[in-house]
Amino acid sequence: MSFKIAFIGAGSIGFTRQLLADILSVPEFRKIEVAFTDINPDNLRMVTQLCQRDIDENGLPIKIHATLNRREAFRNARYVINCVRIGMLEAFTSDVEIPLKYGIDQCVGDTLCIGGIMYGQRGIPAVLDFCRDIREVAAPGCIMLNYSNPNAMITWACNKYGKVKTYGLCHGVQHGHEQIAKALGRRREDVDIICAGLNHQTWYISVKTNGVERTGELLSYMQKAEFAEDENVRLDVMKNFGYYSTESNGHLSEYLMWYRKRPEEMEKWVTYHNWSQGETAGYLRVCKESRNWFETDFPNWLREPAKSFVSEKRSLEHGSYIIEGLETGRVYRGHFNVMNEGAISNLPDECVVEVPCYVNGSGVAVPKLGDLPLGCAAICSQSVWVQKLAVEAAVHADINLLRQAALMDPLTGAVCTPEEIRQMVDEMLVAGAEWLPQYKEEIEKAKKRLENKTVPYRPVKGFTLKTKTVEEMAAEKTKYREMAAAAAKEKVK
Repeated sequence: MSFKIAFIGAGSIGFTRQLLADILSVPEFRKIEVAFTDINPDNLRMVTQLCQRDIDENGLPIKIHATLNRREAFRNARYVINCVRIGMLEAFTSDVEIPLKYGIDQCVGDTLCIGGIMYGQRGIPAVLDFCRDIREVAAPGCIMLNYSNPNAMITWACNKYGKVKTYGLCHGVQHGHEQIAKALGRRREDVDIICAGLNHQTWYISVKTNGVERTGELLSYMQKAEFAEDENVRLDVMKNFGYYSTESNGHLSEYLMWYRKRPEEMEKWVTYHNWSQGETAGYLRVCKESRNWFETDFPNWLREPAKSFVSEKRSLEHGSYIIEGLETGRVYRGHFNVMNEGAISNLPDECVVEVPCYVNGSGVAVPKLGDLPLGCAAICSQSVWVQKLAVEAAVHADINLLRQAALMDPLTGAVCTPEEIRQMVDEMLVAGAEWLPQYKEEIEKAKKRLENKTVPYRPVKGFTLKTKTVEEMAAEKTKYREMAAAAAKEKVK
């Protein structure tokens, strides 16, 4: 087979490299065209060097076309894989540090809460530019596979306003599936699941082994599992709402109004075995460490064996399986983010839901699942309206809708008054001005308002671990090699 795949944000070195290896492990894909594009020439050079070495040592006749010109990379592409982070570490820092001055403590800040809302304001205008280029120069019917957060907002904007068929992809469902299987003492492939909801708020509404429904007894197994002490929030939500959620302890805690609004209460919910258990700005710390380590360790990557393009080493990321299904007709079942259009009947048709989908040579089929359990739907419904307000704000540069998204966000609204939210939004617009071209006029007005700030700060210290030095990380080389592979793109703006 011969068709073209373009990666944008290809400077995400570890992620791009693994996903390309997944794709090229499909026997029919040995002669496809591959293009990489990024705005950072150093990262683009490094990822191309590593991936081309892998390709050459696997004996494939593919020559990666690396370019800083996005339209050139997209030209005649049948698939575009998006893994950009607009603003990178500089903007990410303001997403979590400015809210801390107002008492809002986030673990990540890339999906909901005020950090996720502002991340969406940066990402949506950028991906709409990508969509314009796809419509103009890519192959007819080109599909975008979106890995960028906030995944639901980005996927929503691309489908509604970008007019490019876009599927949002995440690995939260797979990870939770593995946890459930471990708690039940089974192999993952022996546990059948149906997961449905919103990205990062998806619920395991059916868990079966040998055809027998286990959902009603699952909580007792999960509470006894070896990982239970690190999933306080997830298990508390499960106790109150009856279903396990896909997202990690720290991530889930920042999407809800109950767990992070009182600093004196957080110690009950936060543990420190891993940043994902709820550490304040934990993912930002990991990204900083990973960037520093990667810059030191990259030369060693080139001296190590190339990746083997074999099925046994293929990851669980959906992207390669979707392309394989569409191109070869092999059936694949996975959980993707798609426009709802009735898939979940008690959520709005115009929203992005994460549901089981089937792929084959005829396309992607989305079953109609009916209603979510009422409590799960209630949680998702509040998040959907935050997402909709944020998407419309980003597209139309509407500061009133942006403020309303922040007011309606569960954690932001639980912690802050309307006056605090208005001032915080002004600060975050000004801090992110470089990546918010649609808000140029509003940013000038925000600067003037901030000259006469009237709302005092209520800062919280949070629960943050010390960022490790390169020397400290060298003592745990294997661990930090894996982390760098996942977050190597964090150098790019």
